[in-house]
Amino acid sequence: MKQPSPTSAYKVDKSTIISLEKGKIPPQATDLEEVVLGAMMIDKKGVDEVIDILSPEAFYKEAHQHIFEAILKLFRGSEPVDLLTVSSQLKKDEKLDVVGGDFYLISLTQRVSSSAHIEFHARIILQKYIQRSLIKISNEIIEQAYDETIDVFDLLDDSEAKLYEVTQGNVKKSTETAQSLVIQAKKKIQDIANKEGLSGIPSGFDKLDKLTSGWQPSDLIIVAARPGMGKTALTLSMARNIAVNANIPVAFFSLEMSSVQLITRLISSETGLSSEKLRTGNLQKHEWEQLNVKVKALEEAPLYIDDTPSLSIFDLRAKARRLASQYGIRLIVVDYLQLMTAGGGQKGGNREQEISTISRNLKALAKELDVPVIALSQLSRAVETRGGSKRPLLSDLRESGAIEQDADIVSFIYRPEYYKIDEWDDDDRSPTEGQAEFIVAKHRNGGLENIRLKFIGHLGKFDNLDDFETPFGEFHSKMNAAANDDTFKPSNFPSPDEAFGSDGDDVPF
Repeated sequence: MKQPSPTSAYKVDKSTIISLEKGKIPPQATDLEEVVLGAMMIDKKGVDEVIDILSPEAFYKEAHQHIFEAILKLFRGSEPVDLLTVSSQLKKDEKLDVVGGDFYLISLTQRVSSSAHIEFHARIILQKYIQRSLIKISNEIIEQAYDETIDVFDLLDDSEAKLYEVTQGNVKKSTETAQSLVIQAKKKIQDIANKEGLSGIPSGFDKLDKLTSGWQPSDLIIVAARPGMGKTALTLSMARNIAVNANIPVAFFSLEMSSVQLITRLISSETGLSSEKLRTGNLQKHEWEQLNVKVKALEEAPLYIDDTPSLSIFDLRAKARRLASQYGIRLIVVDYLQLMTAGGGQKGGNREQEISTISRNLKALAKELDVPVIALSQLSRAVETRGGSKRPLLSDLRESGAIEQDADIVSFIYRPEYYKIDEWDDDDRSPTEGQAEFIVAKHRNGGLENIRLKFIGHLGKFDNLDDFETPFGEFHSKMNAAANDDTFKPSNFPSPDEAFGSDGDDVPF
């Protein structure tokens, strides 16, 4: 039989290559899959190095998916991983014959002699998996883009969400077993037990943090109030406490005020200089020095402000994903909910349905990024027309009951002083001047409470209220009495340190 010449052999190989190029083979690295699985069965170190990198879906061959799944079960059960235990686990799962029997497992272990470079090989397998995922997502997007019944903004949001999941190396899983969830829950409880302090993000308000254990990941928190109560001031104070004191990255979406106005408020709060002075620039030399020194902590804080007006919920979700990816955002504040639009071509629709869409998407964003989302909300005018106490109720939430339904925590800000109410309606009838109440009206995972805070109006700032501190009005009346009465002894009224703490910046004169 005549042997083919080198030229003819080359022609056959070339035509084969051309025919392969006309078709498309999904990205894969089956040879590396074999090496990685073999190394995991001969060296425990190999299991430890790649068990958190790969998942069964990352393997291209179905047999390799079953083998890795068996190794994963052994690892989670703290069982040794080797040729015999993997074979035994596959028998239990009735998958040994599917993967090719013991002979195939033996052949995998013979391909390698150690687990050297196993992490590098695992990363390549993961890259191929991400490529396949991108191809799958792209095909789905193309198919849906041709479907005229699908809203283009819904398609855009869904596409970006899928791509975000891929960038995080965390493509959605359809379901999780009770066993894996129990393990995750136990680990979380153990981490909380070992962790000193709060389990969530500290707001900086002691009594509130004690009630909530800090703002919890995936929670939607509604802070509602009538105009003038200090919604922005409160959330800015929280954002400042979290970003400056705890050095935790915060994203603040302001639809009402510009970013420069917000940062000027924060500078006023930080330096103790009134907003009016900062607005006019009428500062003394020592005040300029005070400004330059005290603003440094704010300059270095991981606080990111976006003041895009009429922001749609889809744009907000896209921006939040990017901030989470780039800066590791751990808290999102939205000021405020009623100024947002639903987008998605819903213009002219029912406003209540639009607000429902926004609140539902904010909750979905909190779960997707696993961060707390604080959304400010307006209250209806029913508060103003109601006789007696002006404390807000859940029924006062404006435009939609869906807000109450979607939220994990619904809270209100109440300042009696705003309504010319001089005394609290409690047994002590204590003065209301310079004070506010943070009312937790709904708490899905905890108790309810009315928490009093200090409100420093000229600085646009909220702070902790000392149970024994002297109210502003009482302090000033004693100071005036001392100035007009020679027989009035200084010991009869508190010093600034006693009334306001050691921080002289809080003294309003």
